[in-house]
Amino acid sequence: MTSENERTGGSPAATGGDLARRVRRRRGALGLSREEVAALARMEPTYLDRVESAPVAMTAGALIRLADALDTSVSDLLGSQPNRPPGHGRAAVHPVLDDMREQECRQLIEAGGVGRVAFELAGRLSVVPVNFEIHDGSVVFRTAPTTAIGRYGTGRVAFEIDRIDEGMHEGWSVLISGTARQAGPEESEKLREALSVEPWAGGEREVYIVITPEQVHGHRIRAW
Repeated sequence: MTSENERTGGSPAATGGDLARRVRRRRGALGLSREEVAALARMEPTYLDRVESAPVAMTAGALIRLADALDTSVSDLLGSQPNRPPGHGRAAVHPVLDDMREQECRQLIEAGGVGRVAFELAGRLSVVPVNFEIHDGSVVFRTAPTTAIGRYGTGRVAFEIDRIDEGMHEGWSVLISGTARQAGPEESEKLREALSVEPWAGGEREVYIVITPEQVHGHRIRAW
């Protein structure tokens, strides 16, 4: 019988990214040793050890063999499914929902990314995704003056950012309530020099919107 360390890859501190965590977790759930999975996936145990310990660029063939060996799918190992909203599948066996303190929320969103801004438009609530960065504690994104958010997206707003890991059935969500305003010419120039936020939508989007947070809170769901 394999020990817990053999099944999961030893110290929990030896993490190598999302793929590594999913492989270790799945292998542990199946009760298989690293050598057993490596044999099923037709790869060297030392290579599987690298996959479970550090970010590794795997070939498509290796990913498919590893997914087959772990009786799962490549999408679940990678935590993604093209052309499908995330969140399918069953919940974890023992999910835990935790409140997050403001400091933890701010740390999670510090790197920027894609978030959703909610604002009132003609008496209705409108929500649009935007690429954003954090600057001096505020959320900053670019838009065009002709867009709905460029014309009406100031005043009271909500801003939501989340991260969902389908393979691990885990994730977190941060919600910011605050006030949005358009940056003036001088401030826009400073933001242009300080930030590298690049809207995926492309085009001329030189209007900088700054959201000053008033409340920041979030939740994290963990799988045990």
